[in-house]
Amino acid sequence: MKAPTAKKIEKVLEIHGDRRIDNYFWMNEKEDPEVIQYLEEENAYADFVMKDSEAFQEELFQEMKARYKKDDESLPYFFNEYWYIVRYEEGKEYPIFCRKYKTLENEEEIVLDVNILAEGEDFFEVANVAVSPNNKLASFSSDNVGRRIYTLNFKDLKTNKILSDKIENTTGKAVWANDNEHVFYIIKDESLRAYKVYRHKLGTDTSEDILIFHEEDETFDVNVFKTKSMEYIFMASSSTISDEHHFIPANNVFAEWKVIQPRIDDLEYSVEHYEDEFYIITNADDATNFKIVKAKIDNCGMENWVDVIPHREEVLLEGFEIFKNYLILEEREDGLLQIKIIDEKTQESYYLPFSDPTYTAYIGTNLEFDTEVLRYGYTSLTQPNSTYEYNLKEKTTKLLKRQEVLGGKFFPENYISERIWADSRDGEEQIPISLVYHKDTKKSAETPVLLYGYGSYGHTVDASFSNVRLSILDRGFIYAIAHIRGGEYLGREWYEDGKMLFKKNTFFDFIDAGKHLIKENYTSSKHLYAMGGSAGGLLVGAVMNYEPTLFNGIVAQVPFVDVVSTMLDETIPLTTGEYDEWGNPNDEEYYHYMKDYSPYDNVEAKDYPHTLITTGFHDSQVQYWEPAKWTAKLRELKTDNNLLIFKTDMSSGHGGASGRFESLKEDALEYAFLLKIDKM
Repeated sequence: MKAPTAKKIEKVLEIHGDRRIDNYFWMNEKEDPEVIQYLEEENAYADFVMKDSEAFQEELFQEMKARYKKDDESLPYFFNEYWYIVRYEEGKEYPIFCRKYKTLENEEEIVLDVNILAEGEDFFEVANVAVSPNNKLASFSSDNVGRRIYTLNFKDLKTNKILSDKIENTTGKAVWANDNEHVFYIIKDESLRAYKVYRHKLGTDTSEDILIFHEEDETFDVNVFKTKSMEYIFMASSSTISDEHHFIPANNVFAEWKVIQPRIDDLEYSVEHYEDEFYIITNADDATNFKIVKAKIDNCGMENWVDVIPHREEVLLEGFEIFKNYLILEEREDGLLQIKIIDEKTQESYYLPFSDPTYTAYIGTNLEFDTEVLRYGYTSLTQPNSTYEYNLKEKTTKLLKRQEVLGGKFFPENYISERIWADSRDGEEQIPISLVYHKDTKKSAETPVLLYGYGSYGHTVDASFSNVRLSILDRGFIYAIAHIRGGEYLGREWYEDGKMLFKKNTFFDFIDAGKHLIKENYTSSKHLYAMGGSAGGLLVGAVMNYEPTLFNGIVAQVPFVDVVSTMLDETIPLTTGEYDEWGNPNDEEYYHYMKDYSPYDNVEAKDYPHTLITTGFHDSQVQYWEPAKWTAKLRELKTDNNLLIFKTDMSSGHGGASGRFESLKEDALEYAFLLKIDKM
């Protein structure tokens, strides 16, 4: 079977006096039968190429699935007189949201059984379930396409009937007012930007809903949330570099919305409430790594902010949790997350102890104010995700729940994790790399290494456990995470140095990390592989052009690869809101900088590594045509005989298949591909 050949229709794209020729621009037409035909031909070709691994893919899928507890349930948490639990039943793909009144010994009430809602659907996702303050009603949102456009519905928890109220085209979130009659929700514009906030009264037609706020700046999104105290409802407008928060008392939906601090370029802040004050985490006054301030509710403008936790050059402040007598901080120093306890009465402070060389720790679900108990989570590359209860008064720790890994073959002591540092090419920085491997795996030029990266939006890929990953670790792979610039692993400046006109640092850091692994004899180019998704797909796509012989294989998941054309098209979701991340190519300097690294624009006639590219037809984050066009151009120009396969899930979006286990088939395909080419 021959690889598909996509037709070419020349499209001239011109701006700033520069001409680009895009022969595959026609693939943007989602309804065009020829587009569907091309995607289906590529799917058929991918199946043909991987046919010899079908049995192995099934083996991997069953192996991965077997590690999960089939009738698992979440750790119960108590809120507003009820214990809440999310559980799964054996043989079913979707969660069941439950609750028990006051004690766990009481009879279970089912708030929402997603399995019933998902019957007959190829894709189904519930994004948000919220119970009213009087515990009698629930809102829930669903998407049956994968485009992250949600329909809001409401359920009477006493009669178990779905109410007639239905709100389309929302972000999926509903925030209840304390009167149990009104909810606030957000709708999306044509580019899927969250831009209008409405108030809805249950039992009325949506045509009567009141527009509360219209965010007209196309670089901003809007969000709605209720404070932990349940006393205030907030409306937040945010861009990459600026925030603005308005609020009303949750008891009075007709109150006038007040602003905390009007938006200012480069001023970021978020808010929580305690007693008569707002606690605010912000980068105000050049607090690059953020600080915590507080202000009286009646006088909360920036000029009245008082430092609670001052800015520190060496510590990134990522979050905080307020209790009646304690302030809990989530900090990152030298790349590692730490949880700091501050006793507000004695002002004593200390950190919870963690021992792995690389790990993830985080504040868990803590909905009660007046408590001596903190829930926190911990995981590492060798330790399954665990939730602990820490008694703040007694300073004792109790394990509440640890992710079970079934099958009887997993023992943490059989795996080794490390953190090493690679020199950047400019000699100015060191790039952290987290690694994990089976204790029987020897480092050598013959050892396969899978290097994962992301490096955008300040998102940090921390070292966490994956029982899916065991399938390649047990087959001799080393798994590595490159903590490259563009993320915030080493603080806010680590992010700033990997965005806009410094974006190439992200790609070069990843390349330098790969070369370091070869230099230190972890592997060789013949056995080095790269993986990245979305903006991480941009990463591996750019790296393929810069260093086509460094990696033997590439896995690009829902890759953002047609950077210039996408950022010039304001009708595409996310575009305008991301000018502060990538730059605006309507500005000539940014245009040429983007064009110089955009994977699609830089495909050339040369050898490329083995490549697996995946996408979802309904993807709202990265449109399917980006990887489709990229695949077609690679097929046209590449001069090697290496594998190039492109797989489109025709029923899903950016997050892949819905359901608890269906997505494991995608993992099985990717691992089968890597193991196949490593033996070629």
